[in-house]
Amino acid sequence: MGQATAGNAGHGTVYFALEQTAGKGQRGKTWVTTIGENIMMSVVIDPHPLKTSQQFLLSAAIALGCYDFFKNYAGEETRIKWPNDIYWRDRKAGGILIESRVGSEDWQWSIAGMGININQTQFASQALRPVSLKQITGKTYDINALARELCTSLENRYQAIRHPAQLLANYEQALYKLHQTVKLKKASGVFETTIQGVTPSGQLITRDTLERHFDVGEVEWVIRD
Repeated sequence: MGQATAGNAGHGTVYFALEQTAGKGQRGKTWVTTIGENIMMSVVIDPHPLKTSQQFLLSAAIALGCYDFFKNYAGEETRIKWPNDIYWRDRKAGGILIESRVGSEDWQWSIAGMGININQTQFASQALRPVSLKQITGKTYDINALARELCTSLENRYQAIRHPAQLLANYEQALYKLHQTVKLKKASGVFETTIQGVTPSGQLITRDTLERHFDVGEVEWVIRD
């Protein structure tokens, strides 16, 4: 982020790391990874022509780019868990964190950080039920080659932001637990509801006794064992 702030990194600049000591995830969580075994990448993005009110479109495009890439190897059980985690079955394969600089009048730039489990087979914590491509397929992969493939997938989906309705439809089609009943936690309460989709601004739509809309960070998933 410092390079973008200083004006030293333009649109499409990619930072790829073999080791990460301060990885950040959603809700203040950390992303821990084994050295040289996974994709850890940040991409500088010029969000134009998107407006500040369309920030979810960029999030959806990045999530779909990661989804396309992972699905190509892991198959049809790959999904996007709202808002932008990559899941295989009920296990977390990757995470995305987008940080943006928004001025008083315009959206200046964004940094999309991605961590995707590729060759790692031992994880320090099982809290998020992590899974890697190697665990799914039994194969060992060239991390550098896969990082380049991911960049291509991201670029393809970035170009699709000019067609918002289609992009959102694609995102919903890939949504984890779509039309299924799940458990969500809000504050100290856990409740069951059915996933219906997302709004254009990125709110999660669910239905139980009534239709509900949730902002990012308002609810947490309760994943069944």
